[in-house]
Amino acid sequence: MAIKKTKPAQIHASRRVLVDVAAQTMRVMEGPAVVAEFPISTSRFGTGSEEGSFRTPSGRFVIHSKIGDGARPWAVFRSRQDTGLTAGPGGDEDLVLTRILTLDGLDADNANSLQRYIYIHGTNQEDLVGTPSSHGCVRLRNADMIALYEMVSAGTPVTITSPETPAVGA
Repeated sequence: MAIKKTKPAQIHASRRVLVDVAAQTMRVMEGPAVVAEFPISTSRFGTGSEEGSFRTPSGRFVIHSKIGDGARPWAVFRSRQDTGLTAGPGGDEDLVLTRILTLDGLDADNANSLQRYIYIHGTNQEDLVGTPSSHGCVRLRNADMIALYEMVSAGTPVTITSPETPAVGA
């Protein structure tokens, strides 16, 4: 499955995504208006950008690429490729499902996010959405991931705030 990078002309100039780690919510904003709000799951290990920490980085990001155009809901991805398999709910493994939005960090302390494979993606552990339980990525319920995927483009700004980093422009 090809990685989809959107041309700059296709980007919503005022669309942005705000991830609130403390509240475990994500808001899609268009100017000052909330377009959508989703419950999420960030890292059970807290926030941070250290390699191998399994923490969710905070700060400013941009959606680097969109992966999964046309994939089935609950499709299993490994190494950013659709395996052709689908998962069911539950299980101990932290699967990457349905769609992937890769994140490129714009701040010095989160610039390694792309290399750390920090994504926004669907999950097989939908019952844990709303609580910190991931291995660093931002997880959504699969139907919410499909909706989000259609609302954003490569180049869309993303801000991830933690209790230590208050929201900017929320």
